[in-house]
Amino acid sequence: MDLGARMRVAVVGGGWAGLAAAVELLAAGVEVVVHEAARRLGGRARSVVMHGQRLDNGQHILSGAYGETLRLMQQVGADPARLLHRVPLALCFPGAASERPFALRLPRLPAPWHLAVGLFSARGASLGEKLAALRCLRRWQGTGYRLAADCSLAALLDHDRQFGALRRFLWEPLCLAALNTPAADASAQVFLNVLRDTVGGARAASDLLLPAVELDALFAQPAAEFIRAHGGEIRLSARVEQIGESLGIAGERYAAVVLAVDAPHAAALLAQHGQTADLARLLAGYRCEPIATVYCAYPRELRLSEPMLGLAGGSPTRVGQWVFDRGALCGNDGLLAFVLSGRGAWEELDNSALFAALAGELAGVLRRRLPDPAWVRVVRERRATYSCRPGLPRPAAQTARRGVWLAGDYVCDEYPATLEAAVRSGVAAARGILGAPAAGQRAGNGLT
Repeated sequence: MDLGARMRVAVVGGGWAGLAAAVELLAAGVEVVVHEAARRLGGRARSVVMHGQRLDNGQHILSGAYGETLRLMQQVGADPARLLHRVPLALCFPGAASERPFALRLPRLPAPWHLAVGLFSARGASLGEKLAALRCLRRWQGTGYRLAADCSLAALLDHDRQFGALRRFLWEPLCLAALNTPAADASAQVFLNVLRDTVGGARAASDLLLPAVELDALFAQPAAEFIRAHGGEIRLSARVEQIGESLGIAGERYAAVVLAVDAPHAAALLAQHGQTADLARLLAGYRCEPIATVYCAYPRELRLSEPMLGLAGGSPTRVGQWVFDRGALCGNDGLLAFVLSGRGAWEELDNSALFAALAGELAGVLRRRLPDPAWVRVVRERRATYSCRPGLPRPAAQTARRGVWLAGDYVCDEYPATLEAAVRSGVAAARGILGAPAAGQRAGNGLT
């Protein structure tokens, strides 16, 4: 449908959801104005300057199942083959001197053999645990990865007798990485959705896609160039505080508005109109989970055995989760990035104590003393994502107010707060405006 001659759409928010909506609309010939409150695009997935280097505000991982993200990257001229390291899923926990190491790698075999062979060849788990995990996967697959009623992942694992090494090093770390919510609190249904589309899908869908460039270059910059090249407008430092009765923003009227902002900001805007008051209350009630990334600039010769290593594996006495070798990923030799997801004991430590704990745990894993880093930078996102809990009501893309649409990782009800969820939500909002809803997306009164 060619709506460009008579439709002008405002996209409020220049994160990945808003940029995805803008690209999709512009590709259909619609006039788009992006309003971004910050001075840079990218939202929570953006680059910042640290000690003279352009780094990410947090380490992100993509997967081969990120179909919409990969499609839009290609559409805006960002070649995934060049910008992402594609590697088979590998979860490696070397362990300290007194601990048994764990390693699981999925080979490049057709599905489902890649998963079966990967599980059976995993080091650090007993044969009984591996057989129990395969039986469990077959049960989940037999139900289409659907639960009769949602519950916490911990409760589901208890019910399906998933204990021992595979619970500690596979299920729980995957949950924390994907949902940014500890297994005791996380939605089992959303976790199963992730499994369905990754390890339960085609072999390539389970691959890890590790950024080889900073996040701005991965999508935000190419998307901005695409938007401007197709006649769109981007306004930075332009925070939207109100949407007028005739969909007016800063004195300009629009045919439609896409709210591609975080849940608290969306709630504040939606609360101003009676038709979206219930939706505003829903979003205002969302709880949040934190993420921290600790960058450490060690001597250039320091390298890890893997681009991504696991540390404690759920040990209650330690804080470390994952450490990434930015030298292997992005050419920042010697730069390590520790990532901490979800609520935990690490939140109680100040930056110095947090670094000391992580460095000590990594030294124990590597079984050697680490040199002093040239600098350390701790980036804490206290409200990084919503808490992906069982039965959490999620909004639809279309709100009860005519012409107002939602986009954001919290809108994509199948997925947790990931880049793919953000992109899918933006595409869904754009296609809803165009009259062609995205597959699997709902339209309605804004509540589920």
